[in-house]
Amino acid sequence: MAIQVEFVSPERIIFTAEAKEIIVRTTDGEIGFMPGHVPFVGVLQVAEARLYDADGSTVHSFAVHRGFVEIANDHCTILSDVAEAAADIDPARAEIAERRAEEALATDKEDVAAAAALRRAQVRLQVSKKASA
Repeated sequence: MAIQVEFVSPERIIFTAEAKEIIVRTTDGEIGFMPGHVPFVGVLQVAEARLYDADGSTVHSFAVHRGFVEIANDHCTILSDVAEAAADIDPARAEIAERRAEEALATDKEDVAAAAALRRAQVRLQVSKKASA
């Protein structure tokens, strides 16, 4: 048995596959889904999402910048405005974004936008390392 996964943005389908396990971070913490999971809807945090192929041979890592996850009847939809596969992330660009956010926070520790930008950059860097692994 497997879960049919659709990873979508408002503009396109990012990724589809059959998975034996899906792990995402919601506002309530990290959660994993396997075939037969009870219906669930959650709000995604800025974090890594991992999908394990049905045969277990491949792990697909994505940097997710908020969104929603829904699972029912062994069908999972992950909807995010911004989601990047590990291989699609430019680490140099993510490092620049991380430095800019750190500089903004050094100037103003209460800068919510800079703190959010820093978190996104850190997740992108973390996930990008999985492309070469």
